[in-house]
Amino acid sequence: MGSFINQSQTSKQEAQNQIIMRTIIVYLVVSLFTFSMANAQEDDFLKSEKEEKIEELEEKKEEIIEQEKELLKEEVEEINNRLAEGKITLEKADNLKKELAEKHALNIDNKIAIIDNKIALVSRNESDAIDDKYEDNWSVRIGESRKSKMEFRDERRTYSEVVVAFGLNNALEEGQSLSDSEFKIGGSRFFEIGMAWKTRVFQNSNWVRFKYGFSFQFNGLKPTDNRYFVEDGELTVLEEFPLDLKKSKFRVDNLVFPVHFEFGPSKKVETENSVRFYTYDKLKFGLGGYAGFNLGERQKLKYKEDGDKVKEKLKNNYNTSDFVYGLSGYVGVNSMALYAKYDLSPLFTDNPVDQHNFSLGLRFDLD
Repeated sequence: MGSFINQSQTSKQEAQNQIIMRTIIVYLVVSLFTFSMANAQEDDFLKSEKEEKIEELEEKKEEIIEQEKELLKEEVEEINNRLAEGKITLEKADNLKKELAEKHALNIDNKIAIIDNKIALVSRNESDAIDDKYEDNWSVRIGESRKSKMEFRDERRTYSEVVVAFGLNNALEEGQSLSDSEFKIGGSRFFEIGMAWKTRVFQNSNWVRFKYGFSFQFNGLKPTDNRYFVEDGELTVLEEFPLDLKKSKFRVDNLVFPVHFEFGPSKKVETENSVRFYTYDKLKFGLGGYAGFNLGERQKLKYKEDGDKVKEKLKNNYNTSDFVYGLSGYVGVNSMALYAKYDLSPLFTDNPVDQHNFSLGLRFDLD
């Protein structure tokens, strides 16, 4: 009886052990299956992330091509504008276009090579392998906006130009009309040459430009009625010449410093390395003035005396103003403009009635 009980207890213990073993086996199987599934899901996740990264890089290659094409188009348009203005020859324009095409083709090749190397880096590594630490070592950042990239580009705000102007010149008293002038309208002329610098006033707009520089002005006057200038003490007056004058010309030379505010639209051109504002084919007008110094004055006379031709060059003070100042303005398109200037300072300092020199002509701003 005792032996049967012992066998019965042994059988129960073996059965319990078998249940425990089966439970352990089942647990191990479930654990292994779960672990395998987790690894598979992780592999799928990494694979999916890797594929997405590669697809993103492939898209960047297309963006590179489109951006370089757009930049090339803008630069070619700029060259065409310069050609239309006669600033460069057709041969020069063709050479520039060829150089630009080669440059942007190389840009595409180099940037795509960088992207291909990055794709290879992604493909070789099991994990992401493209942490942010790698990003700092790549020069191509196609995903950035054009505005953020422009922050690092050269944005010139100041340009220099050669100024040349010429036209008609005259001098009038207050209340006097041009028809009553004491000087020949067609024969009295002026010439001006100098340098000017033009600075964009606002950071992101070229509508207003501040223009400043220096100029040499040569203002000529030809008196009417066979007359010439004579100093009479502190006065300078016109008197009739005793002989028949073939030429009577009076000239005042000044060094002045003009200042203008120039207004008008412009075209913004963005290239890979720069941001420029161009005023080709755009209306512009400037308002301002000038101030400076009298460099000298002279009078040239031509006449015949006893059958001989005589030329005289008279250099005197003639009581002209040492300090000159006035108002000026212009309106035009491209490099050419209609130009006017008016001296607020009198031509002669001590004459009882002031005469003020004024000019009207063409102005060329040659950059």
